[in-house]
Amino acid sequence: MKTAITGGIGSGKSYVCARLAERGIAVYDCDSAAKRLMRTSERLRQELTALIGPGTYDGQRLDKAKVAAFLLASEANAKAIDAIVHPAVAADFEQSGAEWMECAILFESGFDRLVDKTIAVVAPREVRISRVMERDGISEAKAAEWMARQMAQEEVERRADFTIVNDGRLDVDRQIESIINKLK
Repeated sequence: MKTAITGGIGSGKSYVCARLAERGIAVYDCDSAAKRLMRTSERLRQELTALIGPGTYDGQRLDKAKVAAFLLASEANAKAIDAIVHPAVAADFEQSGAEWMECAILFESGFDRLVDKTIAVVAPREVRISRVMERDGISEAKAAEWMARQMAQEEVERRADFTIVNDGRLDVDRQIESIINKLK
C-alpha cells in the first residue's frame, strides 16, 4: 500500500515525516526529488533550457532566480514547468520502491493517483503563518501570500483519507499510530 502525506505550507508535513522516520518508515520527498532531478537529469536540463532560455543553467548549476522569475511571470509558465518536472518526479517515485511520499501539491499535481491512501496534515492558519515566518525569516504578509497560492487547507483535508492535526496541542504521535493501525 502506498501512502502520501500532504498539507499546506507550515502545516508540519516534515515534522510528521520525521516522526514516521523514527518508526522506520522512509518517506520519499517530492520537493527534494524535483530539485535533485532538475540538477541531475540531462533530459530535464534540455527541456527546461528550451522552455526558459539560455542561462537556465550556469554550468552544472540551475539558476534558481531565473527559473523562479519565469515561473512567477504567469500561470502558463508555471504549468509549462510542471509539465516537464512532474512526470519525471512521478516516474522517479514509482522506480524508487518507496511506499510513502511527502508532496505539498499532491492533489494539484495529480500525484494522488500514485498512492492508495492520503493523509492531510493541518494546523490553524495563525500557527502555520508563525511557523513559516520563523522558519524562513519572512514577514507575515509574505507567509500569507505563499499560503494563498496553495489549495485551501479545507479542500486538502476534504480530499484526504485521513487527517493529522498538528496544532501544537494534540498528540501527533497518537494520531500517526491510529492511522498506521488503520492502514494495516
